[in-house]
Amino acid sequence: MENYIVSARKYRPRTFDTVVGQEALTTTLKNAVSTGRLAHAYLFCGPRGVGKTTCARIFAKAINCMNPGPGGEPCDQCESCRSFNENRSFNIVELDAASNNSVEDIRTLIEQAQMPPQVGKYKVFIIDEVHMLSAGAFNAFLKTLEEPPAHDIFILATTEKHKLLPTILSRCQIYDFKRMEVPDIVGHLKYVAQDAGVTYEEEALNVIAQKADGGMRDALSIFDQVVGYSGGNVTYRKVIEDLNVLDYEYYFSLTDSLLRADVPAALLTFNEILGKGFNGQHFISGLAAHFRDLLVSRDASTLPLLDVAESVRKRYSEQATRCKPRFLMQALRICNDCDLQYRTAGNKRLLVEIALIRTAQLNEPADEEPGCGLGPAQPLKSMNLAAAPAVQQSQEPAPQPTIHAPASQATATPQSVATSQPAAPSRLRTLSITATPGQQAAPSASTSQPQKQYGNKPFTVADLRLAWREFIETLPQEQRAMAERMKGMEPVAEGDVMTAPAEVVVENKLVLDQLNALKAQLLAFLRGRLDNAAVDIRFRVREADEKHRAFSQKEKFDAMLAKSEPLRHLRESLQLELA
Repeated sequence: MENYIVSARKYRPRTFDTVVGQEALTTTLKNAVSTGRLAHAYLFCGPRGVGKTTCARIFAKAINCMNPGPGGEPCDQCESCRSFNENRSFNIVELDAASNNSVEDIRTLIEQAQMPPQVGKYKVFIIDEVHMLSAGAFNAFLKTLEEPPAHDIFILATTEKHKLLPTILSRCQIYDFKRMEVPDIVGHLKYVAQDAGVTYEEEALNVIAQKADGGMRDALSIFDQVVGYSGGNVTYRKVIEDLNVLDYEYYFSLTDSLLRADVPAALLTFNEILGKGFNGQHFISGLAAHFRDLLVSRDASTLPLLDVAESVRKRYSEQATRCKPRFLMQALRICNDCDLQYRTAGNKRLLVEIALIRTAQLNEPADEEPGCGLGPAQPLKSMNLAAAPAVQQSQEPAPQPTIHAPASQATATPQSVATSQPAAPSRLRTLSITATPGQQAAPSASTSQPQKQYGNKPFTVADLRLAWREFIETLPQEQRAMAERMKGMEPVAEGDVMTAPAEVVVENKLVLDQLNALKAQLLAFLRGRLDNAAVDIRFRVREADEKHRAFSQKEKFDAMLAKSEPLRHLRESLQLELA
């Protein structure tokens, strides 16, 4: 039976033109060969499986080729090329630094570098995973790397350039290999599948390319695995089953449920995904990626940012037309917050379910109303919440508005006004007016919009501070930082707070400007809450020489005694002292 060779080895490039996804680098190397402008040391760096070692071998073969082709490609026919292809060349030495990283190994390499090549012009040394060399090996290698014999060329390859000494980097020409793009990987997989007689679906190859994360070697290894599972028929369904990939159908269906604000359907879909063994964080990060893809699908200019098959791209474009940008941005924010909180959450499933519920509520009309927690609170219509406690405390009938009728119209009789019942506290007050026969009644008070009125109810500094803290709690989520700053402040008054403005001292001008921006909203709340139009507060920045210290426990206790007669009586009767 013929020996099986994995695709990563069988289809390994042998010429520069067959290298996938690194056109800029291969062109530079071919030009160096064709013009003879060769450096003595090269460093190939980049992620795994992108062609570093492959290009180093092709470059080494091209350097010693006796009959190089047009553009610097090796001929594969001369003695030097054939000896390299048959692994019997003494002019090209390959060293694995991961297992040969000692000083003695480098000294052996240096001794080999002193001997001239048997065939060709150069002796080429390829050192793979060079970052694994020990510090002593690096130091022993420095002098030879800087001034090697004229017939030596060193090609170093690494996946972790940052681990190399600056003295090594400064002696090399550095070539950074990039990750493979999905279309490049898919194109190469099509070639491999056709050459191997494997049938495939393009969507399946696209999933393999995305799973490979930019590495061609990983993509070919996954391809071999899927071919073995599917029996030579690589379909999308077989790929997601074999690789345990979350089907994008779930995300399309889930997004439709969220757009309909269908919370039960969204939760059932999530439960089905968990039942297949997927992790909640994997699901929420995939949902965020789906929303991101929908966002870029709304504009034709950003469609190339989608690394998906053409048929899937059309589905994204269709669903994106039904998603408002505001919905997608807020959904992305919710998913991102859930992803960040997932590791520390006690009930991880509940965290994801709350994120789904919040996302579904984005399309409900109630998401504009205060109290839903999804945006800044809006003032309620036709209801003064701040004045409600004062209305409940006072049982006196509300004063009736004076209505002026034109001279040609009848005015309401005193009896009719007296018999009208006092209106209960509600959104609208109604006033019953009786008109004499032949006369037209005056307009009802319910049709007018009265101006907001504040009373003259007495209040103390303690009342003002309590109202200050209540205002802080009304600030929306977007102003959380300002709310936390305001919790460390409180209004103070030198004299009667009823006759002079209270004062709030802040630490810097930035906070002062932010408070001044909130001042109108703050005063409106305080005046309504305290039912006093004279409430006023001024802000100022703390002076440089002004003392600012924390009160001791005794000072706090003495202040409480001065303000509370019951507390003072309790202390004297029980003979209490502060410990």
